[in-house]
Amino acid sequence: MKYQPVIGLEVHVQLLTDTKIFCGCSTMFGAEPNSQTCPVCLGLPGALPVLNKKVVEFAIKAGLSTNCSITPRSIFARKNYFYPDLPKGYQISQFEDPICQHGWLDIKVNEQDLKRIGITRIHMEEDAGKLVHGELSGRADDSGVDLNRACTPLLEVVSEPDLRSSDEAVVYLKQLHQIVTWLGICDGNMEEGSFRCDANVSVMPVGSSTLGTRAEIKNVNSFKFVKQAIEYEIQRQIDLIEDGGTVVQETRLFDPNSGTTRSMRSKEEAHDYRYFPDPDLVPLVISDQWIERSRQELPELPEQRQHRFMTELGLPLYDAEVLTASRALADYFEAGVAAHGNAKLIGNWIMGEITRALNDSGTSIEACPVAPGQLAELLKLIDNGTISGKIAKTVFDEMWRSGKAAQAIVEEQGLVQVSDSSAIETIIDEIMAANAGQVEEYRGGKEKVFGFFVGQVMKASKGKANPSVVNELLLNKLKG
Repeated sequence: MKYQPVIGLEVHVQLLTDTKIFCGCSTMFGAEPNSQTCPVCLGLPGALPVLNKKVVEFAIKAGLSTNCSITPRSIFARKNYFYPDLPKGYQISQFEDPICQHGWLDIKVNEQDLKRIGITRIHMEEDAGKLVHGELSGRADDSGVDLNRACTPLLEVVSEPDLRSSDEAVVYLKQLHQIVTWLGICDGNMEEGSFRCDANVSVMPVGSSTLGTRAEIKNVNSFKFVKQAIEYEIQRQIDLIEDGGTVVQETRLFDPNSGTTRSMRSKEEAHDYRYFPDPDLVPLVISDQWIERSRQELPELPEQRQHRFMTELGLPLYDAEVLTASRALADYFEAGVAAHGNAKLIGNWIMGEITRALNDSGTSIEACPVAPGQLAELLKLIDNGTISGKIAKTVFDEMWRSGKAAQAIVEEQGLVQVSDSSAIETIIDEIMAANAGQVEEYRGGKEKVFGFFVGQVMKASKGKANPSVVNELLLNKLKG
């Protein structure tokens, strides 16, 4: 019997606000444990939450960017459960009437057609604290609670169970990650937990319309691990069913070291949380004017920019997708095009030399030491024949290291391209005289030898000879 996976994702997006969702404490990562707390996020008696308006603005923008409708009147609820890192004994979240509902994203896996993945809801909530094991005393059996993260603002983005493979899940997740970082509402740092995913996985016989029992894999924090966790869980459930067992509804954890999931706890149903409206927070009313203002403030989104790069600048789809991987990268590219004009050439250098140097140095495009205008000036030196493409790469490396302008480096190091025919002709004559055998081979029909002569000329000229002049002169001379 063949089985069809059914996957839904719940993504927690930590919002890039300076302060927490219901108090004025800092959201800065990495501070001393419990140094960013107050009576509100500690859940002390009598402390009252006050909603951070910036969280609402970010939620509206996230909803509009994922084709959701914005709920005019939404409410906060108390989600009741006990865990040591939850100081109030409940989490302030949204249950009925979340701020965003009924959205979707279109994804494309490999060469398949676009597939629409429904988004059930996006709601605002506060994060819990963090259990710290063995880090305070050095003893593995000691645990502490760090409440710095308690009350940090989150959006939870809940998809419909429309995903049918680990590849679809990863593409959807990457697209959502791109949107929230593009909007500037999340830094997207998965290692620090700013963007993390719970995956609900079940299997059903192919052709069936009855969903299987699902298991939830909690807090997976990389695209690679999401793929591994889902694939393992699919196979685990299939093996269990085929061995005569029954899949139970539960929460599981993914172990990246072994590539397996393990049981954490039985899964509570929604009614076990005893949701009820938070009496300390009034309903949130969002006017049409507020929604429209937020819509006007949205930047050009990744898909829109890809389309413009293809239609207005003539880029192929692959280039457009790569150059819109982040908003900062797309901005860098457009600034380069504005300074130079040749979009394809600028794009090739960004996808080639710029990306290589960024990866080698662990630098982000925002901190790139070669500004778009400097890159454009370098490429203009190729355009006007001052330097060759090969020399340009040497100049680029020096620009990256020193911060100097391309023209200054060319002049200082004497890298001007040699286009003088007589000078190149002299070099060719010497090489042909020293390699008479290869000359005869070429004239005898072995045209591959031509590349040998080009290489020798470029070597003798230390890479400075103009390649087009070299090719033209060599062809004339070798033909005899």
